[in-house]
Amino acid sequence: MAGGWSARRPLSVASPTVLRVSTSLLDVLLPGRCLGCGRAGWPFCEACAERVTVLGPPGCRRCGRPLEGTVDRCADCPPGPVAWARAPFLYEGPVRQALMRLKFAGWRSGAAAFAPWMEEALLDEPPLAPSWRRYSWSVVTWVPLGRRRRRERGFDQAEALARAVARRLGLPVVRLLERVVETGPQARRSGAERREALRGAFRARARPPPWLVLVDDVLTRGATAGECAQALRIAGAVDVGLVTAARSLGSPVPARCRDPVRSTGLRAPVLRVGGRRR
Repeated sequence: MAGGWSARRPLSVASPTVLRVSTSLLDVLLPGRCLGCGRAGWPFCEACAERVTVLGPPGCRRCGRPLEGTVDRCADCPPGPVAWARAPFLYEGPVRQALMRLKFAGWRSGAAAFAPWMEEALLDEPPLAPSWRRYSWSVVTWVPLGRRRRRERGFDQAEALARAVARRLGLPVVRLLERVVETGPQARRSGAERREALRGAFRARARPPPWLVLVDDVLTRGATAGECAQALRIAGAVDVGLVTAARSLGSPVPARCRDPVRSTGLRAPVLRVGGRRR
């Protein structure tokens, strides 16, 4: 490695390319549409906001999974190479539709819309990590698409999210990983099948800094993030944390996460940084 680092289907019958272009134009010509249903209301209309499941404390200090109390780690934690993880939403309903539009239809305004909540999920409940205070000296990177998928989609949704989150956190964003194996869709594979398919799929492009924030769109079992974190650790990283826009969970979340009152802020989020509202 040379040098170190420095600071499913288309949603309509149209082709993916036509859909991406038309959606991007609509982003400009018709701003303020709901990310979930496309109707009026930004970033979620009232009906969609009430169906969003918000993930927040108390819960697992390592992976942020909501629970009735606080624990240091839980059964839903990602693999060992990932030091910690955070996600603001459960991957279902309007959030799933929004991320599908970002991923397959090129609705890029979704990345900027999700970034404040990804930041809030991270800063509201800082991860259980001895080196957390050192993240002010960190960089943000992302889980990269393979060349074929990036060419088909026209952009990388994880990169778009990473750049938006980095701006929120005031950190540099650096491409540190490359995908060297095209692995195909992972959604229908078991955890063991995913891990086997992804083994050796990523490598570091340069020597990374010690502390990294890795960004992706969705966390499921964590096999992809685990492989990325492992590649970064082999290349020299000490602590690799993960921030995603949403995550899937295999068991129910506490009722408070589905409280519509908590979701009213989805139409005008109140963010806290360093204990201050802005």
